Amino acid sequence: MLNGIESIVKHYKPHLNGERFLSNNEVSKKLNVSLRTLQEWRDTGLIPFIQIKGKIIYRQSDIDKLLQKHYFESWKE
Repeated sequence: MLNGIESIVKHYKPHLNGERFLSNNEVSKKLNVSLRTLQEWRDTGLIPFIQIKGKIIYRQSDIDKLLQKHYFESWKE
């Protein structure tokens, strides 16, 4: 049971007003792209982000919207 609690604490991400925020590494892994690609996407305005001093974070909802926007339905059955 203690291992389960330790796992929850280790992977806990706080929410702010119901919004979850992700780090560069989390978004990179989720989208299966390099950190450099994420930087290019930020520089070109493809992906929204929040920057406070040197720290960059992303709203989970913005990442979900990005995926939905670039989603293509299968046209073959």
